[in-house]
Amino acid sequence: MNKRKVGGFYEEQAALFLESKGLFIKERNYRCRLGEVDLIARDGECLVFVEVKYRFSMKAGNAWEAVDKKKQKIISKVAAQYLAIHFHTLDIACRFDVVGFEKDKPFWIKNAFDFCV
Repeated sequence: MNKRKVGGFYEEQAALFLESKGLFIKERNYRCRLGEVDLIARDGECLVFVEVKYRFSMKAGNAWEAVDKKKQKIISKVAAQYLAIHFHTLDIACRFDVVGFEKDKPFWIKNAFDFCV
């Protein structure tokens, strides 16, 4: 499979995993001119922006290490744009999570990073 198909497969697996934990998936692959967020979910009253990462081996490092400061800023900007368009405010309870897969085992890091622009 190519990278896009692999990524799509693991994003679907992450969505199923999060739904099994009680989250409601609102958006998949939300894109705007600023970038993309893999999943946007609801966890109770909290809006969750989720980055999904997959690693077949540890040669490239852990999956969560791929969500560096640069990626965090992009996700934060996309989140701010999403909140402004859909809620007309930035004053919404939200967090940023990472769902990583090493081989086929998922791990979930809640509140992986803070909002940063």
